[in-house]
Amino acid sequence: MFLRPGERSDIPLFVRWLSDARTAEHLAIRSPIGQAMEERWFEDMLDHHGRDRWFFVIARLDDDRPVGSIDLHMLDLTNGSAGLGILIGDPADTSHGYGSDAIRALLGLGFGELRLERIWLDVYDDNARGRHVYERLGFVQEATFRRGLFRHGRYVDVHRMAMLRDEWSAAAGAGDTGPAEIG
Repeated sequence: MFLRPGERSDIPLFVRWLSDARTAEHLAIRSPIGQAMEERWFEDMLDHHGRDRWFFVIARLDDDRPVGSIDLHMLDLTNGSAGLGILIGDPADTSHGYGSDAIRALLGLGFGELRLERIWLDVYDDNARGRHVYERLGFVQEATFRRGLFRHGRYVDVHRMAMLRDEWSAAAGAGDTGPAEIG
């Protein structure tokens, strides 16, 4: 897999992904996303890309087919931190390693090129599968925001996980950098 910039032609795909309840299950989305909303989001993303946000489409190497998206957001170059968000669009594309490879590639950008010290993400209490993946990649739980999000008629805990540059370097030195590339 590789990461490429998002294009306007991807907007209908993003709308389809974000309107699928199975895909949006572990996102902070409260309703389906329409074309106009996604176009407005895309314009805002373009305005911020490379400054305080980096957004990419996750694509398969063998056929260039998009399978998801990943970003660094809330980029804080003063304190050396950023949040990470990831989405695998079609549930049929989960469990193929695309997400893990994409995270490894984005960590390489964040820690290697942007010289960040800390990359964090939030995972909801009901997303045990995602949490397992993040732990396997080396993220460490730092905090729990008890009842931090209201979804599906109930409050759920939000777990903040993070990885530090030296933790990433140790994993990279152990050969856990993955085959992904940003292109």
